[in-house]
Amino acid sequence: MKQVSLAAIEKAIEVVDNLTDEQLENITERYADAQEALLGYVMTAPEEYKNEDLEGLLIYYFCLVLEAFKQEGVELRTITEEDIDALEEPFFDMLDQYFESEDEEIIESFCDQPFLAQFMAMEVSEEDEDGSALSEETATQLFIVSLAMISLLNRAIIA
Repeated sequence: MKQVSLAAIEKAIEVVDNLTDEQLENITERYADAQEALLGYVMTAPEEYKNEDLEGLLIYYFCLVLEAFKQEGVELRTITEEDIDALEEPFFDMLDQYFESEDEEIIESFCDQPFLAQFMAMEVSEEDEDGSALSEETATQLFIVSLAMISLLNRAIIA
């Protein structure tokens, strides 16, 4: 499997963070059309967790992660509901193991995208440039949903 490099992640950040509102809307629409089931799955989290703060964050990271795969030159097939259903049980088993041991290798080996997993871990744990930080609850929820998204996308790589 091809792994998304740190350079591709940095390039994706540069691209997404420098878009105008209209361009951001266009890229969101393009990625939403390409990965409709994935976006639907990701966007159930704000309601499930009863956390409206997640909504904008998830859309941002949805675009950023897909852009990182694009920057790496990785081709992805469309994720289906069946892919999502097949991931859920092993994913939650992996999370249980991780939260028991806090061994990051468990996450990295499961999603097989260590740079993206490490990037998300840093994103949810560090303060923004303006000094604001996510609540622990929002950070944990964003991390979990992002890892599921990364794991699904990794499984959708066209070799």
